[in-house]
Amino acid sequence: MMIKLAQRDQMVVGLGLILMMALTRGQHFASVDHLPSASWAVFFLAGVFLRPLWAFPLLFLESVLLDISSLGLGGAASHCITQAYAMLVPAYASLWYAGRTYARMHVDNLKTLGALLGCLLVGAFVCNLFSSGGYYYLSGNFETTSLAGLWGRIEQYFPTKLWTLLGYTGMAAMLYTLSRQFKTWKEINSHE
Repeated sequence: MMIKLAQRDQMVVGLGLILMMALTRGQHFASVDHLPSASWAVFFLAGVFLRPLWAFPLLFLESVLLDISSLGLGGAASHCITQAYAMLVPAYASLWYAGRTYARMHVDNLKTLGALLGCLLVGAFVCNLFSSGGYYYLSGNFETTSLAGLWGRIEQYFPTKLWTLLGYTGMAAMLYTLSRQFKTWKEINSHE
């Protein structure tokens, strides 16, 4: 059973994902800037729950605008926003695709957790190769590059990014399960 939300529910989820990225990406909101970026989870969850293809470029545009407003157009931006920044398109697209793949495998049963974990791991690793690898090889911020150097970056950054992705996705899975249970309970009680 593929995850298919009603259009209204997709709008609610889409707005929630937009808000989640806005609250956690960069230093826009002082009260929540201690939260890790939910960007990876936003793109994965958008792939799971949102059917319109235009949702991906909309979310990517949001991420770009948040980065530009957070970093400005000079200083830190020139260090972070390089030609390697374009590698975020395939990076986030890999998470989006992993989410869509999972949505086709989903069943309302605990046995779907293996598929969810597999899609998350593969999508996250490919995303990390594009984002971290792209920055390492294309940013111009490293004098020499090597596969060993790339692997060092993966070891340094991937575990934290993966745990953050798993945490946000786990919370979303719990909210999804609770909402499904609530709808079932509501339907049962409306027939009595």
